[in-house]
Amino acid sequence: MAEDKNPSSKIEERGDKSADKADKGGRAEAKGNPDQVVDKQRKIQREQDEKDASKAMSGSKSSQGQPMQAGAVDYPAPPMPAQHLEKPGLEADMELKPQFMAPAYKGSGKLDGMTAIVTGGDSGIGRAVAVLFAREGADVAVMYLHSHEDAQETQRCIEAEGRRGICIAGDVKDAAFCREAVEKTVSEFGKLDILVNNAAFQEHASSLEDLTEERFDETLRTNVYGYFHMAKAALPHLKKGSSIINTGSVTGLEGSARLLDYSATKGAIHAFTKALASSLIEKGIRVNAIAPGPVWTPLNPADSPAEAVQEFGSKTDMKRPAQPEELSPAYVFLASPACSSYITGIVLPVTGSVGAV
Repeated sequence: MAEDKNPSSKIEERGDKSADKADKGGRAEAKGNPDQVVDKQRKIQREQDEKDASKAMSGSKSSQGQPMQAGAVDYPAPPMPAQHLEKPGLEADMELKPQFMAPAYKGSGKLDGMTAIVTGGDSGIGRAVAVLFAREGADVAVMYLHSHEDAQETQRCIEAEGRRGICIAGDVKDAAFCREAVEKTVSEFGKLDILVNNAAFQEHASSLEDLTEERFDETLRTNVYGYFHMAKAALPHLKKGSSIINTGSVTGLEGSARLLDYSATKGAIHAFTKALASSLIEKGIRVNAIAPGPVWTPLNPADSPAEAVQEFGSKTDMKRPAQPEELSPAYVFLASPACSSYITGIVLPVTGSVGAV
């Protein structure tokens, strides 16, 4: 075959092809006329402007302004009752009682034959957790500080689920008491499978200057030392398949300007959870935490002034506080080997807002 030695013919050929492409590109550009695009976008804008004006004239409220209700029932939303409780806060004294019985939740034996300790189990989240643990087949020891009436009601609810319940009063800051409480539970029930660290102290402060060393120490020793003492006391009795669940907080994830010490302790609890999970993984003991957002319990009316309590939970994306029964199924999930045997060292946010972590 003869070789084409004329390079100009190849250049011309390439030029022809380039011209073809330019031609096609020109036709494509004509189809995407910028003026037509702008006209179309302005038309869309006018249509939306008309809809907005119509809504404004009719006075209709945006659905975004309403509290989100996604459960079996509609839960209370702000304004909440303007009530301030004396510490530690008695659930029986609350004008609007927290909802903890979770009537839509049906037990299925997820914790059959197991035993649990729930600190701060007399009220709020602790009470709701104790009730669902019993509904799932566990015997429950309710540890609490001082609210005897609340604790007895929790015990009554546990027994109404067909399980055994005991009440143990004392201060989790005291290591000796924690050891005694664990030994009493094991003596009564024969073993220990689940520890829920939930007891807490919270008191707001407007600034760092308002925080005394005494107050900081009380918060730290209750919220961090208490979890440490309980975990250390429980560990000799826990075995493969057992679990520890710590109650953290959204404040430990995001901080809170008026809860400096409380936020610090909850952040410490999250880190303690992950470290302890790593430490116990070879023993087959899972350790996890739940980080609640605002939950309607005695803890907050016993902290905030009455006028602030009215707006409790309104700053979440769901624009309302959770009820304890909206948290307790998460504790069942993390306690049950049937549900979460492959989960350890997590902090599960249940905050009522998008993107908590």
